[in-house]
Amino acid sequence: MKTYIATTVRILKPVISGILQIAVIVFAIYWLLQSGADAMNYRWQWYRIPQYLWFFEDGEWFPAELLEGLLVTLKISAVSLIFTLIIGLVTALLRLSDSIIGRGIARSYIELIRNTPLLVQIYLLYFVFGPVLGLERFTTAVLALSLFQGAYTAEIFRAGLTSLSRGQFEASQSLGLSNTDSYRFVILPQVIRRILPPLTNETVSLVKNSSIVSVMAIFDLTTEGRNIVADTAMPFEVWFTVAAIYLCITIVLSGFAAWLGHRLNAPNQ
Repeated sequence: MKTYIATTVRILKPVISGILQIAVIVFAIYWLLQSGADAMNYRWQWYRIPQYLWFFEDGEWFPAELLEGLLVTLKISAVSLIFTLIIGLVTALLRLSDSIIGRGIARSYIELIRNTPLLVQIYLLYFVFGPVLGLERFTTAVLALSLFQGAYTAEIFRAGLTSLSRGQFEASQSLGLSNTDSYRFVILPQVIRRILPPLTNETVSLVKNSSIVSVMAIFDLTTEGRNIVADTAMPFEVWFTVAAIYLCITIVLSGFAAWLGHRLNAPNQ
């Protein structure tokens, strides 16, 4: 009986401790916000937020402004992620190639992107290259995010490729595999497993950076939040809700990456 009680206490003790810590943090945040609101004579209007998430009409539920903006954000992030991975991998291979021109192009691209602000790049693409090339706003947003994140992802891919021993490449060739099949079946699976943690960070960063495309009047989550604030004068409730939605997205991404890393036996973050 004593052993059972001791085991139960040992299991419940960290759980109760965690709940108490979370409760203290929540109470501190609530007290801080409430004190600030009282000092500004601000009246919370949380009851109005759900109508900007969804609404019920003719017997059906429909997404409201914030959820519609969320769908746009997810669409931009998903398409940008695909192109980010392609650009990152191609750039990394160019940097490791024997071609002087290829290495020069890859290095120039990485240095150019990493040493200029994302907002300036978006302005250049939207106001200069977009009209010249006839790019739509969505395409411009995807291109800007892909080029920006691709430069950082290229370095991650390069680090993963250089971390493999030369023997892996030689073993692939000894099996008679072509270069394409060597990368497809031998090299890239090992590289992905090694770079999964930093790749997850880049994905989370891409989702957060997608909020900057709101400067191009794309109706993403941030733009919808800004429009609602302009119409309702509820900055705190709306921006806290927008931040919570972004937080949920990044937590889900991190959880998925952790699960995938566990399946692939990847190193922990």
